[in-house]
Amino acid sequence: MNNNSVGIVKPHFFTFAEPPREMPLDSGGRLGPITLAYETYGELNERASNAVLIAHALSGDAHVAGRHSSADKKPGWWDYMVGRGRPFDTDRYFVICSNVIGGCKGSSGPTSLNPQTGRPYNLDFPVITVGDMVRAQARLMDHLGIERLLCVVGGSMGGMQALEWAIEFPQRVACAIPIATTCRQNAQGIAFDEVGRQAIYADADWCEGQYSSQGRRPVKGLAVARMLAHITYLSEESMRQKFGRRLRQKEAYGFNFRTDFEVESYLQHQGESFIKRFDANSYLYITKAIDYFDLQRDFGTVEKAFAQVSARFLVLSFSSDWLYTTAQAKEIVRALKINHKNVTFCEIPSSYGHDAFLIENPHMMKIIADFIGHVYQEESAR
Repeated sequence: MNNNSVGIVKPHFFTFAEPPREMPLDSGGRLGPITLAYETYGELNERASNAVLIAHALSGDAHVAGRHSSADKKPGWWDYMVGRGRPFDTDRYFVICSNVIGGCKGSSGPTSLNPQTGRPYNLDFPVITVGDMVRAQARLMDHLGIERLLCVVGGSMGGMQALEWAIEFPQRVACAIPIATTCRQNAQGIAFDEVGRQAIYADADWCEGQYSSQGRRPVKGLAVARMLAHITYLSEESMRQKFGRRLRQKEAYGFNFRTDFEVESYLQHQGESFIKRFDANSYLYITKAIDYFDLQRDFGTVEKAFAQVSARFLVLSFSSDWLYTTAQAKEIVRALKINHKNVTFCEIPSSYGHDAFLIENPHMMKIIADFIGHVYQEESAR
């Protein structure tokens, strides 16, 4: 194991909003009790001023770094970013990540038991938003004794959470780093998400969302949803470089409907791997939360959304990301500048598409390390 790794880590759980004090939701409903699964790395300093909240994307979880046991084949999903001497240096920062509500990795979601019935919520779980996710995280920060976060950072849906944090809790965030994200889900993004949801609905084993009570799982529909989504995470260039038109373990077309191309096999593998670690109903809930994300609808204009923020911003995009483009990132930057906010922007060259923020990139790592290091010095001098 790398000496700079955070090593063996363990998940923690925080339960709150016990009835009758359920948490209000944007839908008008209420949810409680709520459990959040989370992990922490490093130590919180005496002033509680060095906390960094990492927000995960659609299929992520709280396991950002390290391993749960020495037998784990892979570390956490952003391991190269967290640890001694890494951008989120655990000798300096206290790093936190929680699984979002609606998820299936330890936090309350459709697979959780409904206290009113003693059975899984399934589709009785209330529809949630990115704002609901953030307000649940704020309760976790209260529990941990953190009044003000040094930084909120995340890519894709994690970037949406970073924006929501800076807007809803302006005095609780020193800096925000939204990466490969947008200020509102556009029609193309909604369309891709809807096709994925329809694939799940069309699976006979979905059973109108009640599959867990019947001992079934809509794995075919969920696999297709993941395959479709994964295409949007790549770029044409990365697919051409990685696969091109190469055939899978053959030299000629099969002239049948079995797998011919390497790219077909790759997508099938992505789907098969995903169904082992994710829940279909959670996929429905989280993609719907992403689709509802729209700062313009919430505030009238994107500019008004950022009017009261006090955080410093580092906005990052990737040159080959066609899901959340550089133009969408610049819309965030433009709105911040109109409000005379402190914002730095960088488009990072990469051929990896939307998933570039998950791939080790020295350019991105240095920019983030320098930015948060500068903010940390300023905050320490306060």
